[in-house]
Amino acid sequence: MNDPAFFGYGSLVNLSTHDYQEPRPAVLSGWRRVWQSTTTREVAYLSVVPDDQSEIAGVVARVPNADWAALDEREAAYRRHDVTDQTKHNGLQTATAVYQVNQTLHSGPTVSHPILLSYLDVVVQGYLQMFGTAGVAAFFETTDGWGPVWDDRSAPRYPRHQKLNKGETALVDRHLQDVLRI
Repeated sequence: MNDPAFFGYGSLVNLSTHDYQEPRPAVLSGWRRVWQSTTTREVAYLSVVPDDQSEIAGVVARVPNADWAALDEREAAYRRHDVTDQTKHNGLQTATAVYQVNQTLHSGPTVSHPILLSYLDVVVQGYLQMFGTAGVAAFFETTDGWGPVWDDRSAPRYPRHQKLNKGETALVDRHLQDVLRI
């Protein structure tokens, strides 16, 4: 039996945040990453929106026995979409889902719904480990909706935060300066 898979484009790219099986680089066509705010929490979510002109890099991993319960709980503010025909990778093709934020309140981050820096750090660390510095640059280039950032590094609010080394921190900060034009 072929287990289904998920396509991760944010924190799921950082393999230190989960233990799903057979993770590997993948590309999702027809979707674009975007920061969105919702009524469910005070910080912005990283989500995806349909976009026929885009493709994004990420990771696919198996969901053993189609047991989505733990992943659905982790991604509680999101809903699953079938992207089997839009996902390319060098493994066995199987049913694949991507998570998209359930409800949009704002088109992007706002002062009252900023991007959580401890979350962004996890995402960038994952892209660096999976795709190198070029992958990090591509992440920032293929993500829309950049806005205010809440610097919570000294007291991380993101539950799966990871420790970054000085080089990783500098990489995040440099790219953030570019997209925010600081």
